[in-house]
Amino acid sequence: MNPVRVAIIGCGNRGADVYARYLAAQGAVITHVVEPRPARLAEVAARHGIPPQAQFTHWDAFLAQGRVTDAVVIATPDHDHVQPCLRALQIGYDVLLEKPVCLHPHELDLLLTAEAASTGTVTVCHVLRTTAFFMAVQQVAASGRLGQLVGVQHAENVAHWHYAHSYVRGNWRASPPAAPFLLAKACHDLDLLRTLAANPPKRISSEGALHHFRPEHAPPGATDRCVTCPVQDCPSDARRIYLTRDPHAWPVTVLTAGGQTLEEALQDGPYGECVYLGRNNVTDHQTATVTFQGGVTAQLTVSAFTHNNTRTLKLLGTHGELRAHMERGELELHDFRTGHSERWTVNTTGNHGGGDQGLVQGWLAFLRGQSPPPTPLAESLDSHRMAFAAEESRLTGRTVEV
Repeated sequence: MNPVRVAIIGCGNRGADVYARYLAAQGAVITHVVEPRPARLAEVAARHGIPPQAQFTHWDAFLAQGRVTDAVVIATPDHDHVQPCLRALQIGYDVLLEKPVCLHPHELDLLLTAEAASTGTVTVCHVLRTTAFFMAVQQVAASGRLGQLVGVQHAENVAHWHYAHSYVRGNWRASPPAAPFLLAKACHDLDLLRTLAANPPKRISSEGALHHFRPEHAPPGATDRCVTCPVQDCPSDARRIYLTRDPHAWPVTVLTAGGQTLEEALQDGPYGECVYLGRNNVTDHQTATVTFQGGVTAQLTVSAFTHNNTRTLKLLGTHGELRAHMERGELELHDFRTGHSERWTVNTTGNHGGGDQGLVQGWLAFLRGQSPPPTPLAESLDSHRMAFAAEESRLTGRTVEV
């Protein structure tokens, strides 16, 4: 069997450091790379032995060639997902599309229409579906051991330092141009809720605001950059976040991509800025309540104000309760009929608890003709419909039909 050939459009952390690496490790050949930053383009091309004629600084130049490879990964910034995906579908490519797939509700239908007219398919990077942890949770939900599923309580614990990295200093700190917080961070989680409910969403209400990361909360004496700041106990001090972590792993590699040193990035780049400068506008704590067709209700909390970076949840059924903690891989089932409890653990090693590897493995199996497409696009996009409705509810104070 000939190896699957894949082009990477967008060579940031997700495109190059995650998807391209795992694709290559699982036998695919990276044939083309697209990236506007020259140093990063050269770095990623060198990793995969890609010649100059297969390197591009913009996706339109690459896609103008027509079908020159088997499939494409689109991992450009949030605002630049839709157009290259539409063009790739016109050519007939199968697409692995990073989430969030778009920033406007009407674009969801554009993608569905384009896929229906194409010989290609779109697989959304909802990587949590393919973790051993959530597959175990879903197995319990589908087994009947809980009786009728009535409710789900789900928390996306972002961790204070992760929020500071991605949503105050990083690419997702302002919406627009980036996606709203719930869409950017938790469409994974909304997708899981939809999977557990086994039904489309019906209506949603949401509350949330930017509570803390604002200029009026800056500690006395704080300066514009952490490297010059005399404040000793700031939890968002960039020196504490980055200098104490593995220099060869995320999030440090986000700062050093393209060849600059960590020290240079903290001195001159956005990741060394004070978190209280007021350059961010997305919420730092948000809740949403979803009612699904079929009657299941779910509560989702997404918060910066946690010490750990994990997901925790409860499934509430008429005959049992399941509690689960992703970081520890722990599941605890209480059976109301027998009075018995059961505890077990699953493997959660790897990026996103092994979900990144699982997603790539499943997509490659599909491209090789060994399995059907991972998840229908229409079902995957329900997560985005919920996120858009939640943002509308948050801004208007009304419950919104999805």
